[in-house]
This record gives sequence, structure tokens and C-alpha cells, in this order.
Amino acid sequence: MAEGTFFLAILEISMPLYSLTSESITPLPPTNFSAEQIYERDDLQRLLRDQIEVLFPDEAMLVLAEEFGDWDDSRRRVDLLCLDSDANLVVVELKRTESGGHMELQALRYAAMVSTMTFEQAAQAHAQYLQQRDLAEEDVEHQARQAILQFLGWDESQEDGFADNVRIVLASQNFHRELTTTVMWLLEREIDIRCLRLIPYKLANGEIVLNVDQVIPLPEAAEYQIRVSQKRQRERAERKRQGHIKIDLTLGDQSWDRLTKRAAMLHMVQFLVASGINPIQIADAIPWRKREGFLMNKEGLLDANEFCSAAEGTVEGTRMRFHPKKWFCEEDQLIHHEGQTWSLRKYWGRFTPKALGNLIQLAKDAAIPEADSMEFRIHE
Repeated sequence: MAEGTFFLAILEISMPLYSLTSESITPLPPTNFSAEQIYERDDLQRLLRDQIEVLFPDEAMLVLAEEFGDWDDSRRRVDLLCLDSDANLVVVELKRTESGGHMELQALRYAAMVSTMTFEQAAQAHAQYLQQRDLAEEDVEHQARQAILQFLGWDESQEDGFADNVRIVLASQNFHRELTTTVMWLLEREIDIRCLRLIPYKLANGEIVLNVDQVIPLPEAAEYQIRVSQKRQRERAERKRQGHIKIDLTLGDQSWDRLTKRAAMLHMVQFLVASGINPIQIADAIPWRKREGFLMNKEGLLDANEFCSAAEGTVEGTRMRFHPKKWFCEEDQLIHHEGQTWSLRKYWGRFTPKALGNLIQLAKDAAIPEADSMEFRIHE
């Protein structure tokens, strides 16, 4: 208890900055954002959005969205929603007050709300952000997706391993004791949260100097942070390894070498449907993915142009908008079954081998003639 009291006392003490000349060391007078007419959204948020490294000097960070609020209550919005290099979401809350208000409670609520965000939803949010800032190119959805993939160093999207954790960063001129007590309690329960103190100082010429100081967790906790970072790097390396696998596939008398995950899934689904398996049965054999997320159907035996026209807009059952680049919808890729046309989504993650295994078992359970000759092998 004594240690905790001492820790809180440290937070209430702001170490001054000094102007150093050959004649003297003069303390710089601290000021506050309100007195200097520096506003929360129009100034702090705008400037930090464009220079997010001010808050994250030791790591790469991508701003996904500003004033993000993709939920029913439009009054609740994340100041800045970011993505770190380990594919974790980062909720950044800003206050220009000298107490922090109840920003920790807001941030926790926002973190819970974005915790279910998928890669596709993140790409949509980033596309909207690029449009809001007049940075959008002609195909803004593709632009946003590529920006995220390039930042993460991924060749393709991976829902598994994306947003496994949500970090919280609170930035304010100071924090009252109730807030810091809550943050310390959350840290003890392994919630990734930190407090950054932003203190403005005024020079004699009227220029404002900003001191950014991490106060929770204390820098002395760096060893723990390094261990956490190393663990994340190992996990990221494993995800990357899984993302680059190639697959040898045999279906009946046909064989393919070193297929991508998406190509292997397309050949498997086409083969099963041609063998009499209903696409719904295929979807049921991959229960961890909702059918609407990877199989789409339209009425009629459609060609590629007809299917793309019928699929325009939002994919039924999801928030995703249809884009031909994201689905197998060329003439030789579409699947026709019982008066309907089906398309398979291109993006498959590290559980693709499990999906292929389940589909081979489905073929055996359905007793299709070629089931015993179906197999696949993974190339690392």
C-alpha cells in the first residue's frame, strides 16, 4: 500500500523544464492548453494525428481512423484509432484538462467496442478516414487495404492474428488520483494501458514547448515491456510463417503443386460441388467462419458480368461491400449449383489446412468415389 501511495505522489509532481544559457539555468513556466487557446480536437488531435510518433517515439504506428464511432451511439467516438506493427488495435484518448476527467472509463468502453473488429472492418474504417482527409485514390478500398498490409508486412489479410489485443493510451496534461488508481488496477490485470502526460511550457518569446512524458507504467518497467514485445515478435513471426505456406493438393486424378491457400480452397470447393456436395454443407464444415464471410450466392446461372452486377453493394449478412478483387468471380471460378451461382472469398488465414482437412472428411462422410484419393501437403 505504501508503494502505491508513493507512486501516486510521483504523478502529482511535474518536474520543471529549464532554459540553459552560459549565465543561468532558468525554469520555464508551465502553462495549460486552455490558457493558450489550444483546443482538444482542432489542435491537439489534428496535430497528433499527423505526427503520431510524438506519442509513440519507439514504435511504428498507423492511424486507422479519427473520431471513429461505428456503432449505434454516434456520440461516442474514439479520438484516434491506431494499429501497431503487431496488428493490435490502439485506442488513443486525448484530453486537454489538468485531471484527465473520466477518460479511462471512456477508453475501456471504446476498447471493448472495437475488440471484435476484423481486418475487413479495419480496412473500411481506414478507407473512410482517407476519404475524410481527401487522401483517397480512385479505388480507396484497395488503397486502404494495401496501406494496412504494407504496414504490417503481410502479403494478404489474416483474420486470425488480427486485433488479438486492444491497447489503450490516455494522453492528458495530468491525471487525478481516481484515474491513476484505476489504471494501475487494470495494469495488474494485464490490460495494456498507459498514461502519457502532455505539459505545455511557454518560452519568453511566446513559443509553446510540449513535454511528453510516460507516467504509467513507469519507465522502470521497461524490462517487462521488452519481454512482452519479444513475445509479440515471436507470435508475429509465426503468423507470417503461416501466411507464406504453399499447398500440394490432389483431388481424384488431378494434382497441383505449391498452391496458395486461396487457390487450394477454390479447387477444393469446386471439386466438392462438382461431386454433388451442397455449398451449404461446405460452409457447415468450416464452422469458425460465417458462411456469408466466404461464400456468396446469387439466383440464376450467371456469367461473370451478371454475377458482379447482382453482387454490387453490401454482402448479405455482413458489413463488407462487394469488390470483385476480393472474390473468385471470373468465368472459370464461379460455381453453379441447383440454379444458383456461388463465389468463394479469396482471403484465407492460418486455419486453411484445418479447413482442407474438414472438407476431405466431408467428402469421405458423403462417400464420394474419389474421397480416398483426396489429400494435401504443406510446404513451409
